[in-house]
Amino acid sequence: MSARKHLKLGNMITGAGHTWSEWRHPQAQPGASTNFKFYSKRAQILERGKFDFAFIADSVSINEKSSPHYLNRFEPLTILSALAAVTEHLGLVATVTATYTEPFNLARQLASLDHISGGRAGWNVVTSWLEGSAANFGRQEHLAHDVRYRLAAEYLDVVQGLWDSWEDDAFVYDKETGVFFNPEKLNTLGHKGEFLSVKGPLNIARSAQGQPVIFQAGSSDDGRSFAAKHADAIFVGGEDLAEARAYYADVKSRAAGFGRDPDNLFILPSASPIVGGTEAQAHALWEERANLASIESALSMLGRGFNDHDFSAYDLDAPFPDVFGHGINSSQSATVKILAAVKAENLTLRQVARRFAAPKGAFVGTPEQIAGQFEHWFTSRASDGFVLIESLPGQIEAFVDHVIPVLQQRGLFKTEYAGATFRENLGLEVPPNRFTVRKAAASVAA
Repeated sequence: MSARKHLKLGNMITGAGHTWSEWRHPQAQPGASTNFKFYSKRAQILERGKFDFAFIADSVSINEKSSPHYLNRFEPLTILSALAAVTEHLGLVATVTATYTEPFNLARQLASLDHISGGRAGWNVVTSWLEGSAANFGRQEHLAHDVRYRLAAEYLDVVQGLWDSWEDDAFVYDKETGVFFNPEKLNTLGHKGEFLSVKGPLNIARSAQGQPVIFQAGSSDDGRSFAAKHADAIFVGGEDLAEARAYYADVKSRAAGFGRDPDNLFILPSASPIVGGTEAQAHALWEERANLASIESALSMLGRGFNDHDFSAYDLDAPFPDVFGHGINSSQSATVKILAAVKAENLTLRQVARRFAAPKGAFVGTPEQIAGQFEHWFTSRASDGFVLIESLPGQIEAFVDHVIPVLQQRGLFKTEYAGATFRENLGLEVPPNRFTVRKAAASVAA
């Protein structure tokens, strides 16, 4: 049964802004990335707007060129556990790396968040694209791009297997007989693979939604196949409608090839809407945002996707330099896209940096115009919804107050949450316990 009925909406909460410059806005809170009151207020605004989830990005490597939000921010599972206590329906999605985290620990932490929140946890599976990450974990080198995805596939299988350690009726709690649990319902994973060896079982039961919802954020060929096979939702860049439609068709086709219902895999491009009372006001706000970015910060932001390459050494008005080798093992999809634009348009370094630092996108205008664009992307199958990134202080609240009602009036967005768990609100079924399924199949075969 298809779960694609309404737009799915999330917000990636970034306290000090998403780019290198937004913290400079007069109304911005530069220290918001470690301010619980900021996160708490944002989560409650999202829940008032019936958003499906809050999304916390992360990385495990910084340097002096990193964006302000990267430099000083909460660890995702910690802040989301706190937000679970001040929300009732909002999904809580944590970004955690499969390359630099032990699977048993992560399975336990995410399962704990799932229980604390009453079944509202999600996991954004990443492989860590910054090469500097290796040195923070005693590694000699960062794994190659394709190797990281092979590891991630095995890692995800291990974590999901650990989550199934206890079958749903394992705990008896019979005080009269003294039986706490049924030992036949406790399962040991016993995994030994190419990268991992994990025995199990996990010391926490499945939650009300069975398992956390799986997100993935890759756009490379490896990332697309991984997401099409394993993810419930994909977070992807979303500047161009034609590119988004092509990406959507490709990944949905791959999902069908893996025997999945493509409409149960949600593709969610990023969007930074700027809402104005009039179209002119909205475009003036965009200019205000664009003017915050200096060329120096734009170069730093551009360099991040090329493994923090230093672009300041190049002539700004010369042709874009040959730096493909710096990005191929880092943010591969982003660098390929940038270099394709450079080749097609013969862009200079200054032009690329400015475009990358302040893309205008399709979502600048009145509430009706933005709702119309969201509807167009949704109905033309370029997206199943969006992950919003706040463009300027106050814009998420403006979206909730002015755009959400228009989307609801058009029948594109829910007016109430469907249930108590994240999966219920997304329209996804509880995944069956793998051990219960195997035992049932063996019983039938016998």
